[in-house]
Amino acid sequence: MIRRLASRREEPRPTRDTTQLRPWQIRDRCFSVRRRGLDPVEIRAFLHRVADELATAQTALVAVQEENVRIKNALRTWQSAQSASHRYR
Repeated sequence: MIRRLASRREEPRPTRDTTQLRPWQIRDRCFSVRRRGLDPVEIRAFLHRVADELATAQTALVAVQEENVRIKNALRTWQSAQSASHRYR
């Protein structure tokens, strides 16, 4: 039965929206209610957990990007200083 279900899986469809997903978009996401559907409270709790983890990851990414810029600028300054000191020896 698992093989039969696996063979029915559709290929993932590309999303039209290529903007970065924001935590509030996850928290506010609504799903249609179906007969014999999933527990809405459980879904909402999971979405909040995912949104919190996404917010943490995005904050860490910004910090890493800022650190990257700082390191690159320090490297350029050091390289310029080294280059200038070697030219006038």
